[in-house]
Amino acid sequence: MEVTRLFDLLDNYLEKYPNQDAALACKRDGAWRKFSIQEYVELTNNMSYGMLKLGIKPGDKVGIVSGNRPEWNMLDFAAMQIGAISVPIYPTISQDDYRHILNHAEMKMIFIEGKELGNKLKPIFLETKTLKHIFTFVNQENDYQYLDQLIETGKNNPQPEKLAKLKAAVKPNDMATIIYTSGTTGNQKGVMLSHSNILENVKHLSIIPSKWNNKALSFLPLCHAYERMLVYLYQYLGMSVYYAESLATIAENIKEINPTMMSCVPRLLEKIYDKLYLSGKKLPFVSKMIYYWAFNLATKYQLEGMSKSYKLKHKLAEKLIYSKWRAAIGGNFDIVVSGGSAIQPHIASFFSAIGMPVFEGYGLSETSPVICVHQRVKHGRQFGTVGLPLQGVEVKLGERDEIICRGHNVMLGYYKDPELTAQVIDTDGWFHTGDTGKFTPEGQLIITGRLKSIFKTSFGKYVNPQAIESKFTESPFIENMIVLGENKKFAAALLSPDFVYLKSWCAIHKIKYTSNLEMIENEHIIRRFKEEVKHYNQFFGDFEQIKRYQLVPDEWTAADGFLSPTLKIKRNAIEEHYADKIEKLFQ
Repeated sequence: MEVTRLFDLLDNYLEKYPNQDAALACKRDGAWRKFSIQEYVELTNNMSYGMLKLGIKPGDKVGIVSGNRPEWNMLDFAAMQIGAISVPIYPTISQDDYRHILNHAEMKMIFIEGKELGNKLKPIFLETKTLKHIFTFVNQENDYQYLDQLIETGKNNPQPEKLAKLKAAVKPNDMATIIYTSGTTGNQKGVMLSHSNILENVKHLSIIPSKWNNKALSFLPLCHAYERMLVYLYQYLGMSVYYAESLATIAENIKEINPTMMSCVPRLLEKIYDKLYLSGKKLPFVSKMIYYWAFNLATKYQLEGMSKSYKLKHKLAEKLIYSKWRAAIGGNFDIVVSGGSAIQPHIASFFSAIGMPVFEGYGLSETSPVICVHQRVKHGRQFGTVGLPLQGVEVKLGERDEIICRGHNVMLGYYKDPELTAQVIDTDGWFHTGDTGKFTPEGQLIITGRLKSIFKTSFGKYVNPQAIESKFTESPFIENMIVLGENKKFAAALLSPDFVYLKSWCAIHKIKYTSNLEMIENEHIIRRFKEEVKHYNQFFGDFEQIKRYQLVPDEWTAADGFLSPTLKIKRNAIEEHYADKIEKLFQ
């Protein structure tokens, strides 16, 4: 069948893959709860019937505030197939952000995770005049109805003919969803995406996975355009989607379900890389030599032009080491999609060498989200790049090497904000990303930084902090870093150590680990970080080098507001929180 609206993915799945073991699955009460495509369709339709009974109409906004779960997907389609607008919201944002989104979107109905979130949002619900219906996913003795009650309402009030008419009335270019971006300043912006915007991404990406690819693990937030689009892609391909229990259980979940595809952010791969590196330290001398020979060999892996000598060594390393690493990690990966931020080339080489092929992409919520991606064509995949433009998308460099694009992926605009829309989409239809880049001779795009992040020192020298941060965080000692120096004489930095790695390093060097605060003041650790900074400074010109830095005892997380949901640093939040420390760096 022809898939032209997002909810057509359900009928397409039902028609082409009716016998798939599970369309969606999640862990409940210690066991995997699987939803067949038949059950998926039935529950989705009952949710639509329930919404209709409660008076939800085409154009009404339906909010979903939850972590990843199969019911998230059902509600998403249930709203869209009656012509309502699905509005996903992160469960971790501030009350001010919730207040803005619920009122700005004029929310009519909302689904929230449970009692704790309900208590947090209760005063905001009272302020949202348009809000008529509040549901939780589970009954936790709260003041709200719960999802099963909506499903029961739908079962008792089926309207298949009305649903069919409403589905038929939805056009491919109609708005399907509003995604509120997690901006670092001001109110969040509502990105309006059509069915066609997202489906064109899905269809042009569907040729990348192999035909044997049949099981995906998902753990990044469905609220984010990146993961959400990939889950649509999995369903378009008839794959089973398994939702990880949490970030802490990913390794266990991979071993349990043996996925063939997953998406992640670079930091997850870096943590696995660091763990594998440390594991070799405990081996006997001869085994250790073989282990690190294979480890270093993997970091030099290339997709094209490898010598016969390297191929023979790689074959030997595969038999001795790499096959064992895959068994320890789990999975039977055809693709590991990395996005959200740039992955270090040697990390991408490493995982591709050991049988976990890394494919990198680039885009924004405003571009549905993919602009460029690694592809299985000649010169379609090169480490250190984000790949070729997606088919049907034009990409070029504008002023100051800003990346701009035009095509089926560009959003409808910002909700209720035509002026802001006009600032980013010019009269010729080019969307201005705010990122800077360059192209390889083969047409691969390389991201070089962000226009707003680039600063000028008091000596008039431009510094690209993201390039420096990206290089320094190759160090296993450095989890995160922010480079500063606008109108200052030199560049300085705050460093957040990788405390898990630091504990292992301390154990090897017989240093008693007490607390994060005490350890960053330990003379041995201070000396070790000086060596790291000195080493990575040599990759930059004198005006770019880090002249002063400060270790902080904090792990920067999305929950604390220091990182975005895709683990990018939020510069404004960090600068505000560490204002005193930053001031001292430049005294």
